[in-house]
Amino acid sequence: MKSSRVILLTTFAMIAFASNSLLNRLALGQNTIDPTSYTTIRLASGAGMLFMIASIQRKNGETVLRGSWISAAFLFIYAITFSFAYLSLSTGTGALILFGSVQVTMIVVALRSGERPRLMEWLGLILALGGLVYLVFPGLTAPSPLGSALMTVAGIAWGFYTIRGRGSQNPLGDTAGNFVYAVPMVGFVLLFSLKNVSISPHGILYASLSGALASGVGYVIWYAALRGLTTTRAATVQLSVPVIAAWSGVAFLAEDISTRLVIAGILILGGIALALSSRAKKV
Repeated sequence: MKSSRVILLTTFAMIAFASNSLLNRLALGQNTIDPTSYTTIRLASGAGMLFMIASIQRKNGETVLRGSWISAAFLFIYAITFSFAYLSLSTGTGALILFGSVQVTMIVVALRSGERPRLMEWLGLILALGGLVYLVFPGLTAPSPLGSALMTVAGIAWGFYTIRGRGSQNPLGDTAGNFVYAVPMVGFVLLFSLKNVSISPHGILYASLSGALASGVGYVIWYAALRGLTTTRAATVQLSVPVIAAWSGVAFLAEDISTRLVIAGILILGGIALALSSRAKKV
């Protein structure tokens, strides 16, 4: 895959991930919907959108839904634990735990599979992680043990979901299948939390946008981009999400621009650029 195409796909995927963070913050931060309902609508709307697109683009005899129950389970675990974790974690603490867990998971798997990141990739990863810590440091608080555990599980699940996507030959079909298979899983959880359901029109809108566009379409793009990224690079580029989300908050939520945000952005994006500039290594 051409490097320019990989960069473009990766950029769009990171914007989608940041949009998910923004929509989640709007929905749950303003108490417009409960976490289980949000996750259910998010996965269901994503499944519906992807099934429709896959059906339209299906070639003669081609299966609409691909994916696997294992990948769907990782997707479900990530989505549900992510939503509940932020009930007891600050934005900064949650971001640090989530992306730290993602990096550790993916890098450990990469090393075990024989991938050997180059020096520039290690330096870029360290620089980007340092930028993330610097960005979220003012918001760090003594984390809730339960919230921390949930967010760690979310990061591990997302790491494995991403790793499984690297071999995808049909990103649309695989992602559509994963979302459809994940819906009954979250529906089962919803049955046990009906008494805690709290839904508003705004909450439904945020969850639907997150599912159909930021998650559904965004994850298809990510699976497509993964074919041109090593596991280490796939782990590193995701550190751009908090920066993009923070700048989105400035643009759409009228949040203040700070010197810390500018410096952290330079460190994180500079680290990512450094890691990506290293000569590709096949795994």
